[in-house]
Amino acid sequence: MTRSRMLFAALLAAASFPVPAQAAPASAPNRYFTGADLFNLEVATDPQISPDGRTIAYVRKSNDIMTDKARQTIWLVDVATGQQRPLVAGAGTYFTPRWSPDGARLAYVGTDGGAPQLFVRWMASGDSARITGLPDSPDSIAWSPDGRRIAYGMFIPDDGAHLGMAPAKPEGAKWADPLQVIDAVTYRFDGAGYFKPGYTQVFWVPADGGAPTQLTFGATNAGGPVAWTADSRAVLFSADLSKDWERTINESEIYRVSLDGGAPVALTSRRGPDAAPAVSPDGRQIAYVGFDYDGRASQQAQLSVMNADGSNRRVLTANFDRNVTNPVWAADGRSIYVQYDERGSNRVARVGLDGSVRDVATGLTASGLDRPYSGGEFSVSRGGAVAVTAGDQLHPSDVGIASGGSVRRLTHLNEQLSANVMGQPQKLNVVSTYDQRPIDAWMIMPPDFDPAKTYPLILEIHGGPQAAYGPAFSTDHQLYAADGYIVLYTNPRGSTSYGQAFTDLIEKDYPGHDYDDLMSAVDAAIATGHVDQNNLFVTGGSGGGVLTAWIVGKTNRFRAAASQKPVIELASFALTTDFAAAFTPGWRKERPWEDPQGYWKYSPLSLVGNIKTPTLVVVGSDDYRTPVSQAEQLYMALQLRNIPTALVKVPGVGHGAIASRPSQAAAKASAILAWFDRYRAKTVASSVPLGQGTSAVTAR
Repeated sequence: MTRSRMLFAALLAAASFPVPAQAAPASAPNRYFTGADLFNLEVATDPQISPDGRTIAYVRKSNDIMTDKARQTIWLVDVATGQQRPLVAGAGTYFTPRWSPDGARLAYVGTDGGAPQLFVRWMASGDSARITGLPDSPDSIAWSPDGRRIAYGMFIPDDGAHLGMAPAKPEGAKWADPLQVIDAVTYRFDGAGYFKPGYTQVFWVPADGGAPTQLTFGATNAGGPVAWTADSRAVLFSADLSKDWERTINESEIYRVSLDGGAPVALTSRRGPDAAPAVSPDGRQIAYVGFDYDGRASQQAQLSVMNADGSNRRVLTANFDRNVTNPVWAADGRSIYVQYDERGSNRVARVGLDGSVRDVATGLTASGLDRPYSGGEFSVSRGGAVAVTAGDQLHPSDVGIASGGSVRRLTHLNEQLSANVMGQPQKLNVVSTYDQRPIDAWMIMPPDFDPAKTYPLILEIHGGPQAAYGPAFSTDHQLYAADGYIVLYTNPRGSTSYGQAFTDLIEKDYPGHDYDDLMSAVDAAIATGHVDQNNLFVTGGSGGGVLTAWIVGKTNRFRAAASQKPVIELASFALTTDFAAAFTPGWRKERPWEDPQGYWKYSPLSLVGNIKTPTLVVVGSDDYRTPVSQAEQLYMALQLRNIPTALVKVPGVGHGAIASRPSQAAAKASAILAWFDRYRAKTVASSVPLGQGTSAVTAR
C-alpha cells in the first residue's frame, strides 16, 4: 500500500469510535445519520406534468450499494391521489421524460449498457419502442407541436487536428497510443474530461421511428435546449455560431433553422448570452432569457420576448432584481412561467406581458445531496398546474404540486429518515461588522441538542462564489452534526439570490469583505451561548475552499481547517482551469502577465506564511475546474512550513462529482471529521485575529 493510500485509510479509520475486539452485536439500530445511510437516500428530479395535469412523470435517483453508483428510473405519480408506480425501471438507467403534446405518449432517454437511445412509450397500451440507434446520447429532446417529430442535440465526432504521422505499424504490432494534438481553446471540461474532436449538432427524428435528419452543420456547437415553432416546420436553439466562438464565452444568440434546409437565421444580436427559447401558443412571440454582457463575473439573466421573426425585442423583468430562468408560456399566451432564486430558496413565478411578477410556487429544492445549494425544477400543465421538486433541511427533494402558491408533497421518498435523530435547523440572525449589512445564515444543531451545553462549531462555506445555500437537505451537514458539531452555513456578500448589487459586492474583489461576513456569522453563533468558542473549525469546497485557505491565513481562531478543491494561486489557476477563456474579463480585467501583483493579492498562497492552523487539503483526482495542482500547492507549502497537513485525493472524480458516489461522499466527510476530531479539545487559550495582539494557541 502506498503512503498516500495508507494515510487516507488511517484518516477514515480515525473517524470512527474504537470498538473492542470482542464487542457484542448492536442491540438497537444507530439513532444518528451515518455514512451508510447515504446508500438508502432517494431523490426526485425532472418532474414533467402531463398536458391534462393528472399525472407527473419524474426521474427517481437511488443508490446501488453493489455498484456504488446512482441509478435513474422513471416513475409516474397520480396528482389527485399521490399514488405512484414505476414506468421504466429495468436494469439500465432512464431519464429525460417528455410528454407528447396530446399526452398520449412519453419520450425518454435510456440505456441498457450501450449508448443512450431515444424511446417512446404509448401510455394507453404500455408499449415502448426504441426509435433511434445513435452513436452518442441525444440531449435536450423536444416534441414538435403536431406530435410527429422529436428534435434533439447530439455530438458528432470528427478527425481533429493532426501534425505529422508515425511510421507504418507492422501487422499485429502493439504500439503506444498515437499523439494527442490539441488546438482548441477549451480542450477539457470538468466531468467530461478531455474533449474528443467534434461538435454538437441539432437533429430531428420521426416520433414513430425512422432515420434522423441533421439540421445544423459546421465547426461550431449548435446544441443546447431546443424548441419548435408553432407550425412544426422549424427548430429554435441557442448557440454562438461566430468564427470566434471559442473566445467569446459569454455570447450566444437564438437561431431558427428550417426543416426544409438552409443556414440557421439569428433572431437576436446583442452582446451577451441569449438562451432557452420558448414559443408562444399562437406562434407569434418567443420568450428567452439573457443579459447585456458588461464584463462582470456574474450577471442576472432577464426575461425577454420578441416577435417570431426577431423584431420588437423587449425586456419584461428589467425592474425585477433577480436572476430568472426556464421560461414556459402559459396556455393562454398572456404570461410566462419562470424560475428564480429568492434568499437561497427557489420559486416559480408567472410574469405578465406587462412585466408584473406573481409567485405561484415556493420552496423548490435541488437534487444534490452533499451540500444545501439552492435550485429546483418545474413544469406546467395546460391548465396551469405546476409540478416541482421540493424538500427541506430534513428531507431531500420530492415531487410536489403547487396550488394557490403553496406546494403539496406528492411523494415521500425518504421516510426512513424519520427513524433517525437528525440535526435540527435553526435560522441565525447575522449583521456584518464591516458595513452592518444583514447576512442570511443557518445552523444545524447536533442530534439530542441540549441548550444547556456548548458544542464545537464547523463553519461550512459554499462555493461559486456566486452561488447560494438555502434551507435544503445536506448529507455533509447531517454527518457533521451527528459527530457532535454545530454546523454553521451562510450566504456572505457575493452570493446570488439577493439582487445584482449584493452579488457585485465581490466583483473583482474576491476574497474580500466576504471574510468579514463569515467571521460575523461565527461571532453571532458564539453569541447564542451554544458554541464552544475554543473549538472552532472551518471547511468549504471550491470558492469555499478558497475562503477556507484565506481565513486560516488571516486568523488563528480555528483549531483545524479542511480546504476542499481550492484555488490557491490565481495566475496558474487562470491558465489551467477549464473555463480559462472566460476568466478574463470576468474574474480579473487583466491577464496574469499584465497584472501579476493584482493576481498575487487575491491568492491565498500570499498568506500561507501566516498559517498556523492544521489544514487538511481535499481534491478530486480528475478535477479540471480547480485543478489538482492548486490543492497540491497548498499542501506542499504547508509541508515545507511544518504546519500539520494531509492531502486527500478522491480517486476518479472531478470537481462537480466529488460526492457523486455514496462511498466517496461518506468517506470524504469521515476524513474531514477525523481531521477535526484530532484537534478537538475541551479547553484552549482564547484566540484573536493575526495582528491584533498575542497569537492564538494552536493545538497540535
